Parts: sequence; structure tokens; C-alpha cells
Amino acid sequence: MGFAEFVTVIATIMALNPLAMDMMLPALPNIGAYFHIAAANRPQMVLSAFLIGFGAGQFVIGPLSDSFGRRPVLLGGMVVYCIASLLALAAPSFETLLLARALEGLGTSATRVIATSVVRDCYAGRRMASVVSLAMMVFIAVPVIAPSLGQAVMLLTHWRGIFVVLMLYGVVALAWSALRLPETLPAAERKAFALAAVLDAYRQTLTSRQTLGYALAAGAVMGCLLAFVFSAQQVLTGIYGLGHAFPLAFAGVAFGTAVAGFLNARLVGRLGMRVISHTALMGFLVIAAIMFVAARGDLLPLALFLSLTSLMMFCFGMMFANFTAMAMEPQGHIAGTASSLYGSITTLVGIAVGAAIGQSYDGTLVPFATGFLVCTLAAIAIVAVTEKGRLFKPHHRTIA
Repeated sequence: MGFAEFVTVIATIMALNPLAMDMMLPALPNIGAYFHIAAANRPQMVLSAFLIGFGAGQFVIGPLSDSFGRRPVLLGGMVVYCIASLLALAAPSFETLLLARALEGLGTSATRVIATSVVRDCYAGRRMASVVSLAMMVFIAVPVIAPSLGQAVMLLTHWRGIFVVLMLYGVVALAWSALRLPETLPAAERKAFALAAVLDAYRQTLTSRQTLGYALAAGAVMGCLLAFVFSAQQVLTGIYGLGHAFPLAFAGVAFGTAVAGFLNARLVGRLGMRVISHTALMGFLVIAAIMFVAARGDLLPLALFLSLTSLMMFCFGMMFANFTAMAMEPQGHIAGTASSLYGSITTLVGIAVGAAIGQSYDGTLVPFATGFLVCTLAAIAIVAVTEKGRLFKPHHRTIA
């Protein structure tokens, strides 16, 4: 497989997750009405249930892939995803829909972990960050089009039609991976699936200052992103009255992250992961402070809100791939398990924070702005402790 096809396949399987998340955004009011849900914030559970399955599944995906290889675990996860999409399509109740969404998330946990593990199997250091950035550029560009695609599907058919699209995409990704993606973990390097070995690998991951620190920091900034995603439909249609124009506004905001992924892939080889991500983290703080002051003073017109959230997404894109690459640098010998635990930590921390902020939505932007600022300050503190106060300084030694 050539380099371009390799990056494209990685991006395709990684895109299963954001596609399944963001296509649902315009459907939340329809789902709430269909199942007669009275609580305004409860339809957000369609998103959070998916992410809970996604986060929880990552605990075991990595160890399984380290023992049995990347391909069988990846393909099995995509099969689960396709079956779950069928269950969601036929769900007779809101609770069944939430179960199907959790299973969808479980299936995409395999695609996310295996994609990171495959890249780590093949690359390290700044080259790995460059590959991750190129894949993440597509991965994060998906939210630009996903809500509009979901809106288009609902204009043509019922909200359940979204799950038909998700299932078809899953089938295509499954077929492409089965036919073209090679096994990147040689049999000689696989580890026996034993509880003691898994726990030891978890111990190595959790006791690595660099891995744990950047996992927690990534979880904090992801919490800001998820808080926006969870409440975006309510904010943009409820506060700003955008109606069917909501997907366009969301696409404009998400576009900033795709641009960041492209720029990071071009710059990381010259400037290094720490210089770029730490600078972006400081930019995150400035944006959060401005939004907090403006929200408290009721001075957030639509243009300013969209500008600030676009910049937030841009800074997130300049941070996340680099945080991931730096967290994985010391874990080449247990890449699957380390990627699994890293993904679980970042996702579950992000869900806990994002859901708490999303559920506190009260018709104003104050809860979101406050949570954004608090999470950013926490991320800065975590990175400072991780790096022992040496921010912005590149490390010249690559840890294999």
C-alpha cells in the first residue's frame, strides 16, 4: 500500500466516529418529538451514549489487538458497528436507540484505537505526528459536512434514514480495510492475552508522566469540544434562531479544525510538537477568557460567537494530534494497549466534562463559556506539571 492510500484508509476508518456523531445533530429535535421526550436536554443522550460506548470499548480493544493482531480486531469492530446501525434503524423505543448508539460507539472504538496503533507500528516521532495530522485533517473535516448530510437525509426521508447512510459507509470502510489494509503487527511481536500482562501494560502507561499527562490534558480540551457539540443545536437554533441554517454554521465552525490539521502536518516537522501545541493551548486560553467575559456581559452576537468557536476549533486541531503523538512516543513496545488506554482516558474525561456542561445549558451561553475557561486552565496546569514547567521547548531525543 502506498503512503497516500495508507493515510486515506486510516482517515476513512477514523471518520466512522465523527460521522456517526455529527450526522445526528440536526436530528435531535425530531428524535425527541418522535419518542415524546419532554426534557429539553435529554436528546443529547443520543450523542453521549455513543461516546460512552466508544470510550469504554477502548479499554479492551488495544490489548486484544496486541494479542491477535490489528486486522481481526478492526474488522470485528466494524461488523459490530454495522449491526448496531441496523438495530438503531429499527429501534422501537428511545432506550433501545440509546443501546444501539452505545454499540455503535463500541464498534468505532476499534477503528479509533487500531488506526492509532497501525500508525504507531509504522512511524514514530515527528513523522508519526505528520501522518496523524494528515489523517486527522480528514477525520476532523467530517464534522464540516456531517450535519449538512444529516439535514439532507431528513429532508428526503425520516431521521432513521441517517442510520441507513451510516451503515452503508461502514460497509464500504469494512470492505476497503478487509481488502487493502495489511497486518502491521508481526506474529513474533504479539503478546499473549493474559490479565497480568494487560494490567502490567496499563501500569506502564499510567506511570508514564508524558503519556498520562497528555491524556488528561487532551481530555480536558476535548471536554470543551464535546460541550459545544452536545449543545450546538440548542444554541444555534434556540439562542440565535438559525433553524435549517444550523448545519452551515456548524460547518463553518468545524472548518477551523480541518485547516489546523493541514497546517500542523506541514509545520510539525520544523517546529516540533511541543512548540505548536503549547502555543495553541495559550491561544485556547485567550479565546476562553474573551468568551467568558462576553457571555457574562451578554455581549455575544452571532458573528462573535462563531468567530470565537472557529478559533477554538482551530486551536484544538493544533493541539490534539500533537498531544496524541507525544503521549504515544514512549509506548512503542505496547502501542495497542497504550493507545487503548489513552483513548479511553481522553474520551471518558471529555464525555464527563462535555456532558456536564451540555446538561447545564439554561438558554444562555454562560455555562458553556464558564466550562470552557475552567477546562482550559486545568489543561494548562496539567501540561505544565507534565513538562515540569518547560513549556514550548522541543525534546531532541525521540523515545521509541
